[in-house]
Amino acid sequence: MRGGDTTLRGRAWVFGDNISTDHIAPGRLFHLRTNLPELAKHVMEDADPSFASSLRPGDFIVGGRNFGLGSSREHAPRIIKLAGVGAVLAQSFARIFFRNAVNVGLPVLVCDTSCIAAGDRLEVDLAAGCVHDLTQGHDLSFVPLPPFMLTILDDGGLVAHIKKHGGFALP
Repeated sequence: MRGGDTTLRGRAWVFGDNISTDHIAPGRLFHLRTNLPELAKHVMEDADPSFASSLRPGDFIVGGRNFGLGSSREHAPRIIKLAGVGAVLAQSFARIFFRNAVNVGLPVLVCDTSCIAAGDRLEVDLAAGCVHDLTQGHDLSFVPLPPFMLTILDDGGLVAHIKKHGGFALP
């Protein structure tokens, strides 16, 4: 999301319930935590070994319940964003993952993902709270992101927002 455009487009990569931070950022690659671009080449590797190499910029991760459970590693949402994922949609998120994602500027959206299939083309309107499944021809809703959240995401996350505005600025 850049320049105030609140519509994201991409393909759905569908994962199940209880995707942990170890699925997202494999623990065996902990030594790469100081080289996040390299670690991002392995994002979701333990859930789908082909994901990182087949991902196109803007594609979506679609999870089930309790996405991001496990350790409070901030690396997990960072490498998802670095890999080029447009947003993560799930039925529910682990609290710390959700908060870390917001902090790094990764949109995380709570909605009923049960009818999204792998490969579906999605259009997500963050401001309107709507997921258009262009492949299947149906719409899903989520609570629209408030303007201050859209500003934080557009700025690249909370730290970038604070640096840009010299503090926390509400629109």
